[in-house]
Amino acid sequence: MTRVQPAAQTTTIAENIEAANYWSFFQAKTVRMTVVRTAAEEMEAMMPSVSDAELRRQLEARIERWNKTAQRYDTEPETQEGRRELAARAKAAQAKRDRAEAAYHHFELGSAAFQIAIVLASAAIVTGAMALVGVGAVLGVAGAAMTAIGVFVPEAVHLF
Repeated sequence: MTRVQPAAQTTTIAENIEAANYWSFFQAKTVRMTVVRTAAEEMEAMMPSVSDAELRRQLEARIERWNKTAQRYDTEPETQEGRRELAARAKAAQAKRDRAEAAYHHFELGSAAFQIAIVLASAAIVTGAMALVGVGAVLGVAGAAMTAIGVFVPEAVHLF
């Protein structure tokens, strides 16, 4: 097992949790926004039946506040906690997760190739079958290649 492998697996899990958290927060903001918009629309619908000027002014002010709140739930650049910003953050976490997961799979294959190469080289020493050394060397190179792909360009080769 390479030294980077546990970090890739841990990163995959951590980024998956982070993306799920962002999507949950996004969903909560969506529910809040829908409730506030529905309340504002309901109040707008009853406005024609209000004849008192002072009450009408208060209702219009309330509708305006609710619409601003709904807009804030949709986008809030200063805190990065609006729906749009949360969706972008979730997608970024998913991209990190996907990269770490791809690296992890390459590290797994590289580790397996190294281990088989070591076994074949050991078997060649015990049996004297030098053909095993060649196969082991090829697997060693394949293991090094898979590890390098995992480190530098894990998305380049899709194995799973």
